[in-house]
Amino acid sequence: MRDAWRLALGTFTALRVGPPRGVDGRVLGGAMLLAPLTAAPAAVGWVGLALLAAASVLPPAVAAGLALVVTALLSRGLHLDGLADLADGLTSGHDPVRSLEVMRRGDTGPAGAATLVLTLLVDAACLTTLFANGVGSSLAVTALVASRLACAVCARHGIPAARAEGLGQGVAGTVPRRALTALTGAAGVVAVGAGALVGRVGALSPYATGAAHAVVVAVALGVSVAVRRHAVRRLGGVTGDVIGAAIEISLAGALVAASVAVTRLA
Repeated sequence: MRDAWRLALGTFTALRVGPPRGVDGRVLGGAMLLAPLTAAPAAVGWVGLALLAAASVLPPAVAAGLALVVTALLSRGLHLDGLADLADGLTSGHDPVRSLEVMRRGDTGPAGAATLVLTLLVDAACLTTLFANGVGSSLAVTALVASRLACAVCARHGIPAARAEGLGQGVAGTVPRRALTALTGAAGVVAVGAGALVGRVGALSPYATGAAHAVVVAVALGVSVAVRRHAVRRLGGVTGDVIGAAIEISLAGALVAASVAVTRLA
């Protein structure tokens, strides 16, 4: 677990950690399962910005923009880079070899740039709505953490790697199905409990707020599965870029679901 935790932090955050003593399939799979916990530093930043917005120290739109900046800095922009690369690859044609070659180049084309801009616009619009109250802020944090479930979803047993090198080749197939099921179940239970607690504090129905948090987790999970399936169909498997893109698209989908939920709870 120590090696898996070090690998997860070193891969998904900009935090400095010691290198794992060894890396094998068990450690790689453990790192993918621990990925949601690596969102904790960004989640703390989001909570702080939400509190500043609630206290009228920052306008909600400014707090939303800063939240996205904090998240990008803490992840070294790794997931955003994956989103741009996958968009460029998938729009380059239907040949998997050509798509993978475009993704490998590392530069960002028109499709990648447009995808980044549009995705971040959706994120910012949703966060502006969510940072307006405590329930919305808790839903935003739930979306952030749940989006990292995409790592384990993409590394699930039976999912192949699209190429013979890179992060995708290392982690593909390392997460047992039972472990993934247990992780998603635990995420749902924690989300419902946190939502119910926030509902009681905010004098709202704990059942409604708990259900809203569960829906956000479910949407994040469903979107990540959809991205993975599309990548496997188009590319033949997953890559590091696919994992990063799945995180960002899951986050956007979960934030949209959270925005709809908080509007109905109001």
